[in-house]
Amino acid sequence: MLTEIDVKATLKQKLDAEFRRYVILGACNPQLARRALETDLDVGLLLPCNVIVYEDGPGAVVAIADPVAMLDVISNPALRSVAEEAKARLTKVLQRLSAS
Repeated sequence: MLTEIDVKATLKQKLDAEFRRYVILGACNPQLARRALETDLDVGLLLPCNVIVYEDGPGAVVAIADPVAMLDVISNPALRSVAEEAKARLTKVLQRLSAS
């Protein structure tokens, strides 16, 4: 994980507002990030890949932003293979979390 934003703590600190536990994680694979940036510098707008984790009743939800779907923002077909590899890696993580 590259970054972690605790939304609940931030909203409490900045607005004195209550919110459920909600975290935004910035996930980054340096090799994939480098390949993507060497292909198109504008892809930096989409980095790192976001993963959200939040309370939902007695459990939690974990979700990822689909790197392939995000390509619509950049419109560079040369990034597709990198996005597909990133999606495959993130999907494996979600599958492991689901199994545990």
